[in-house]
Amino acid sequence: MAAPGSRGRSLSGLLPAQTSLEYALLDAVTQQEKDSLVYQYLQKVDGWEQDLLVPEFPEGLEWLNTEEPISVYKDLCGKIVILDFFAYCCINCIHLLPDLHALEHTYSDKDGLLIIGVHSAKFPNEKVLDNIKSAVLRYNITHPVVNDADASLWQELEVSCWPTLVILGPRGNMLFSLIGEGHKDKLFLYTSIALKYYKDRGQIRDDKIGIKLYKDSLPPSPLLFPGKVTVDQVTNRLVIADTGHHRILVVWKNGQIQYSVGGPNPGRKDGIFSESSFNSPQGVAIMNNIIYVADTENHLIRKIDLEAEKVSTVAGIGIQGTDKEGGAKGEQQPISSPWDVVFGTSGSEVQRGDILWIAMAGTHQIWALLLDSGKLPKKNELTKGTCLRFAGSGNEENRNNAYPHKAGFAQPSGLSLASEDPWSCLFVADSESSTVRTVSLKDGAVKHLVGGERDPMNLFAFGDVDGVGINAKLQHPLGVTWDKKRNLLYVADSYNHKIKVVDPKTKNCTTLAGTGGTNNVTSSSFIESTFNEPGGLCIGENGQLLYVADTNNHQIKMMDLETKMVSVLPIFRSENAVVDGPFLVEKQKTLPKLPKSAPSIRLSPVTVCAGQTLQFKLRLDLPSGSKLTEGVPSCWFLRAEGNEWLLQGQIPSGDIENISSQPTISLQIPDDCLSLEAIVSVSVFLYYCSADSSACMMKAILFSQPLQITDTQQGCIAPVELRYVF
Repeated sequence: MAAPGSRGRSLSGLLPAQTSLEYALLDAVTQQEKDSLVYQYLQKVDGWEQDLLVPEFPEGLEWLNTEEPISVYKDLCGKIVILDFFAYCCINCIHLLPDLHALEHTYSDKDGLLIIGVHSAKFPNEKVLDNIKSAVLRYNITHPVVNDADASLWQELEVSCWPTLVILGPRGNMLFSLIGEGHKDKLFLYTSIALKYYKDRGQIRDDKIGIKLYKDSLPPSPLLFPGKVTVDQVTNRLVIADTGHHRILVVWKNGQIQYSVGGPNPGRKDGIFSESSFNSPQGVAIMNNIIYVADTENHLIRKIDLEAEKVSTVAGIGIQGTDKEGGAKGEQQPISSPWDVVFGTSGSEVQRGDILWIAMAGTHQIWALLLDSGKLPKKNELTKGTCLRFAGSGNEENRNNAYPHKAGFAQPSGLSLASEDPWSCLFVADSESSTVRTVSLKDGAVKHLVGGERDPMNLFAFGDVDGVGINAKLQHPLGVTWDKKRNLLYVADSYNHKIKVVDPKTKNCTTLAGTGGTNNVTSSSFIESTFNEPGGLCIGENGQLLYVADTNNHQIKMMDLETKMVSVLPIFRSENAVVDGPFLVEKQKTLPKLPKSAPSIRLSPVTVCAGQTLQFKLRLDLPSGSKLTEGVPSCWFLRAEGNEWLLQGQIPSGDIENISSQPTISLQIPDDCLSLEAIVSVSVFLYYCSADSSACMMKAILFSQPLQITDTQQGCIAPVELRYVF
């Protein structure tokens, strides 16, 4: 089909018809009524004299997760396509990703659905392809993403805000648009009926789009996008939010790991360390062997007890909340994308750390969790466990106000406490307004410190300028830490790739370290040092060292404030071996003996090269009516007899919790291969019962995968499907 040329129109052409549909849906009671209304709407839109056609992707745009650039009118004909207009800094865009992940889990390109991320930057830093690559990895985006750096497609369609979804039919014809987050039900309804409508007309094609995931080309790393770091002032241990590995590390000051809790995959589970899991944790705070964690994408505050070696949930219900007031007990109080946490003290004179302050990025507010009964400024006595809003209206804006509930924040992402007079405040890195603000611990008044501008609605007053107060400019700062020894505040000026220092007395903000370049210089002076979107920082060693979570460089860097030198903290296990990717802290499972009756399947050889990742997708079917046995973990094991070097640093076993959602097993081929041929085996043990539980049994199967290892760089390896019907 030819490209639309001048026939392309803006989203406003959809507005009258879609508004009528949405009003009708409000009155629909049953799912059948809703389905019918959407089907009738599509008949109407499909019958228009002229399609409302989306413009073609401009030539020369940079693409990620694809083998080559995609054309709407060459590659996407016969598909229902969802264009996700997003910016990776935007918390609302991040909130939308789980909905898109769920949709991709339900429908694939073979079903006729494809999602394409259209990255339209807000900040200049977001236009850089390498930074978008990092965001694609951080948020596990596995669909194609195009860098619409100049917002050309955004402007042609007259998109007005992040995020915006545009649903296209199989001719490139626009069908629906959804603005903002929180439309999961409509997204699934519109998509499923569009697929049915066009399948009924024979217009859906099941051909595959060439996907080449950027993450498959990366080597393993001890850390993956570490977001925040804090220090235990008593023991000098560091606590690192290893965000990309979905775990919390406790390390000694030499970098030796003492505890690894959670990971390597996202999850939401309390319990002993070997069972617990997190989802993209960010802020961490430690006191008396207790760590509190902002478990960001689980929308929870978690508690790690290092003595009991257990994880528990103290706030949040595990799904994104919209409540902007709070006041319930922590475990019953919904919260939204907590990004940082710091200990504080209620009105008593004793410094006892009985409040946990929370940067609630998802609702643009500062919240408090009462760790003991106490008082907040101008509040009555509150009982232990209460979780509530302290400052911020919930409107996304840069508004300072003497009344904390009338102030406005824009995605607050970093906190630090200066409890002593004359400061007596929380410092807040308010990322989307590109400011640092203060919140008084005495009366809650919110004041400006540096960055931004006076118009509270202008969230585009960013830059990279040293100066005083409003004349200083930052770009999406994510972290702050207070230096009590020097009465200075350090700022992770994330999108400028610098560390700034602020004197709160004079409001003077200057660059302390970072050239602004992102090439990774691992050891240098402050003047020559480089960072890549640093996300968090903390003061240790009695004020001598500033630790920085250098997020996109996957490192913790140490800034010596006396010698003015920067170095990298090595992360290693107790046996002095550098950690090569995620590792399990629990004892490895013992491989059960395969029954003689277990089938053994030898797969066709696969050619791989060093550094590539080979994925095995389990596709096992139980007899009709059966279910996995509760309480007995079905499991898989990865082995390479005679070539054990293949499994160094790999995850050798795992559980199968749900037969309808079976795991994918990854094998990263080491960079140094000791043999050019090897056989990897995957053994699976399933414990299941008949539907009425009258009979339970165990079945096993062995898959053998021959590998041919070559020096020649290979293209993307298709996942190996391990299929069997018992």
